[in-house]
Amino acid sequence: MREAGFPRFRAIAEHAVLAEFGESASDSAYRQVIGLDAALAAAAFPGFVEAVPAFVSLLVEFDPGVTDHRSVEQALRGLLQHPALPVPQGQLHEVAVCYDADLAPDLAAVSAQTGLGPDAVIAAHLAAEYRVVIYGFAPGYAYLTGVPAALHLPRKPAALRGVAAGSVIVAGAQCLITTLTMPTGWWIIGRSPTRIFLDDPARPFLFAIADRVRFRRINRVDHDAAMRG
Repeated sequence: MREAGFPRFRAIAEHAVLAEFGESASDSAYRQVIGLDAALAAAAFPGFVEAVPAFVSLLVEFDPGVTDHRSVEQALRGLLQHPALPVPQGQLHEVAVCYDADLAPDLAAVSAQTGLGPDAVIAAHLAAEYRVVIYGFAPGYAYLTGVPAALHLPRKPAALRGVAAGSVIVAGAQCLITTLTMPTGWWIIGRSPTRIFLDDPARPFLFAIADRVRFRRINRVDHDAAMRG
């Protein structure tokens, strides 16, 4: 179901149109964003350059020497006339994660704040299926939705510096696997040896938008072996 007053279209500079589907992140808005993105990939209008998905919007870039804002908006409205744009299922990835205490320094705090035991926190995290919604903040930072409601916590009051690459972190309904050593205010509940950066210029990151992710628990021996490999 579409939110009242949406979709909404805004001209961005001389070369893009922003298609907006809601005021705040929702499954409905996301389905429209990713559906329109897939429709553009299948039937691009003349002058189409690139589409960049976000939580509730799709930035559609075009060649201003070929088309203009009004024509692009008309093309997008035409694609949106379909009763239900198909939502791509995306590839399913299995991501290894170790929950040992020194690799999951916030697991005890998450347990205390949610009222779940540490094993129950881990079980809830493992039971969910996540979806790649956007990339942002840092190279390879794929924001995943799907964190179970029982694990929803606001960000910490202050960020922690020097959080290791590969950390599995959660905040609200989102999960992320860090790719660089950086500060974060999210809750660190594990660490993964799964490679996110790929040696492929055509596909530099493991995940594509709309891909699905499931986590698989590994022990410390397997984690360390994978890191050495």
